[in-house]
Amino acid sequence: MKVLLDANVLFPTVLREVLLGCAAAGLYRPLWSARILEEWARATPKLGPGAEEQARAEIALLRDAWPDAEVSATDRTTARLWLPDPDDVHVLASAIDGSADRLVTFNRKDFPKAEVAAEGVALWDPDGFLLDLWGRDAWAVGQIAAGVRDRAAAMGHDMDVRALMKRSRVPRFGKAVG
Repeated sequence: MKVLLDANVLFPTVLREVLLGCAAAGLYRPLWSARILEEWARATPKLGPGAEEQARAEIALLRDAWPDAEVSATDRTTARLWLPDPDDVHVLASAIDGSADRLVTFNRKDFPKAEVAAEGVALWDPDGFLLDLWGRDAWAVGQIAAGVRDRAAAMGHDMDVRALMKRSRVPRFGKAVG
């Protein structure tokens, strides 16, 4: 299963680590575009000095770890699509041109389900997507979530898995694995 990850699910560190841990476990193949990665980097300055540089370093590591994940939207695909927010067209176009089965985003309101489905792509929020992966392999996904929790605790964010996932805006997933 190929899954395009929008910038808003790559930007939060905990969520990104859980999603990519699931991909590393072979539960799906992640996809993104250069523009999606750039959106992530440009969203970070609000976190404070040095945040953008850190994001760019993480993006470089991501590209090294997943060299086949980056896809490009063609002008032809982009030109024929319509979405309520024109700035999101490149995301759906990247999913289409990358042959993604799913598009995972927090921003579902800007991706009308009928428009996305007509392109053969299923629209998922990250909470539902992680619950689906958990249903496929609860042990592996639970281990991934626990490992992310352990890394967060080592950095001073000591909370249980359920609370950490709730803070990462995936509360149903947190309840399932917590």
